[in-house]
Amino acid sequence: MKNSPEISTILYTSDLGKQTRPVIRHALAMAKQYNAKIIMMHVVEPIGETAKSVISSYLNEEITDAMQKEGMKTLLGTMKKRLKAFYKEECEGASESSLVQEVVVVTGKPSEEILRIAEDEKANMIVMGKSTRKVRGIRVMGSTARRVSRMSRVPVLIVPNY
Repeated sequence: MKNSPEISTILYTSDLGKQTRPVIRHALAMAKQYNAKIIMMHVVEPIGETAKSVISSYLNEEITDAMQKEGMKTLLGTMKKRLKAFYKEECEGASESSLVQEVVVVTGKPSEEILRIAEDEKANMIVMGKSTRKVRGIRVMGSTARRVSRMSRVPVLIVPNY
């Protein structure tokens, strides 16, 4: 096809929710179709101000900071292991497993981190789930998917994950 888009790197984002399998299947299919690599990503949101306030009322700031850093380091490592196990379980063969080139787990605001990693890794496409929640019985697109689709400089494939 003349002037077809070049897709060599796909950023697949996962919240590791119950309904994430349709999303990774789309990412794998796109990677096969375009002979692209996948960067698998998960964002851990930092501890909220209310929780920080409660903890700091019991412990001094130095101990609180040390606990938070160590806890986040452990959590990021655990999430990386869970992501690797998830994609290996989902991949049927060695060729599919080799599509996932990197697993990235970061902390921050999900939409901002997804856009940052997409730019840093020069992703040509972002694949993410639509939503895992309902409002008045109707499934709606989550705020992260809305923000990423609005602000992304590359195509975003939003997959219904239900």
